[in-house]
Amino acid sequence: QVQLVESGGGLVQAGGSLRLVCAASGRTFSMGWFRQAPGKEREFVAAVSWGGVSTYYVDSVKGRFTISRDNDKNTVYLQMNSLKPEDTAVYYCAAGRSGILSRRIADFGSWGQGTQVTVSS
Repeated sequence: QVQLVESGGGLVQAGGSLRLVCAASGRTFSMGWFRQAPGKEREFVAAVSWGGVSTYYVDSVKGRFTISRDNDKNTVYLQMNSLKPEDTAVYYCAAGRSGILSRRIADFGSWGQGTQVTVSS
C-alpha cells in the first residue's frame, strides 16, 4: 500500500496560484489528483504517467493547472494558476493501480488525506 501525504493547500483570492505537493512512500505507477467540493461527488482533476511524459486533465482546468512529478523524490505536484471560486474543494492525491492513465476513481488504489483549497471571489 502506497502512503500519500498532501500539502500546499490554503486560502487564495481568485486569479491567484497555489502548488499542491504529494509525497509518496512506496512504488508508484500513474498518479492523479482529485477534488471534492461540499455536497458534491469526488471528481477527477489530473493524472500523470509514471515517466511524467503523458498527462490528462479535466476540461475545466486545462490551461490553468499543470500536473508533474519528480520520481527521484517520489513526489507529485499540481500547479494551479488563475484559480476560480469554483475550484474550492478538498484536493486528494491518488496512486494508480497500474501505469494506465485514467480518470476513474476505481483505477486508483491509494489516497491521501486531502488538503483544503479555498478560492475567494
